[in-house]
Amino acid sequence: MEHEAEFYEAAEGGRVVCRLCPHGCRLAEGERGKCRSRVCRGGRLVAENYGRVCALQIDPVEKKPLLHFHPGGSCLSLAAAGCNLSCLNCQNWDISQASTADVPYRQLGAADVARLAETNGCRMVAYTYTEPLTWLEYTRDCAVACRERGLKNILVTAGYVNACPLAGLLPYIDAANVDLKSFSDDIYRSVSGVRLAPVLHTLKSMLDAGVWIEITNLLIPGVNDDMDMIARMCRWLVDNGFADCPLHFSRFFPQYKMQGPMSVLAVTPMGVKDAGASFVPTPLPLLVEARRVAISQGMRHVYLGNVSLPGAEDTLCPRCGSVLIRRTGYDVDLGNFSGVCPKCGSKIAGVW
Repeated sequence: MEHEAEFYEAAEGGRVVCRLCPHGCRLAEGERGKCRSRVCRGGRLVAENYGRVCALQIDPVEKKPLLHFHPGGSCLSLAAAGCNLSCLNCQNWDISQASTADVPYRQLGAADVARLAETNGCRMVAYTYTEPLTWLEYTRDCAVACRERGLKNILVTAGYVNACPLAGLLPYIDAANVDLKSFSDDIYRSVSGVRLAPVLHTLKSMLDAGVWIEITNLLIPGVNDDMDMIARMCRWLVDNGFADCPLHFSRFFPQYKMQGPMSVLAVTPMGVKDAGASFVPTPLPLLVEARRVAISQGMRHVYLGNVSLPGAEDTLCPRCGSVLIRRTGYDVDLGNFSGVCPKCGSKIAGVW
């Protein structure tokens, strides 16, 4: 049974205009939006991926990554095909850059998701892997069903959405990891096909709604690794109330369309990319320097992801430097930590 989408307007000639995200796709009969999941049929906009779950598994919450939200806990993770970004480096491109018809799926109602979480001992449900905002109606309905059963809802998102749809979802979201890809509109357009400003608006809206927020920045050598830009990003975060939000600098590995020559990318902070250069994994010293810059700008909890550096994901007291939570991969040693530094008494931001 087809599920009519919300957040659209009828237009002339049986066309529709989607208002879910800033793309504002104008679609004729049979056409799909840039997300590949919303299609015009019979003068209506159909959310084709509603309830069509193409990925379903149990993850540690640290995988999202969320390090200050019920550490050591497990979440039921689910995804649908489609995404409204077109990232050249997408690690889940086989499902994010596909339509529902292109990938196997199972049909699950919102109540089914909540029951599956409970049956598998998960107190959290994560909408993740692709872009949960492209099936916002389903994400919201699942979040409502999970909230009614006392489960926590986690959104892992790039944050490219209009204000009105987001406002209807946030009351049911407990935590989010937002992928802040760079602090340059040019880089956003070149790498992901979207703009920066709506993502910043999403961050502010989540903060205002009381959602626990953690932020991921994938550091790509030669693309978004300019330290002045990283400093500007961190200053903006601090100035806008995000100093206590964990910031994760994640290591890049070449994949999807970001393999081989960098000529696929037109714009970097330095201008047009040298066609002879090639994509390489992020050097570890670059990640360490990014963390130093972020801390110098006032970010209190800065982590390094996709690396095997000792202490890269340990939680430290920002006041006295005591190690509060030790992590090795997804193994978490909480010790006796309960949200307060036992040495200096500082309260540590998070949901413990």
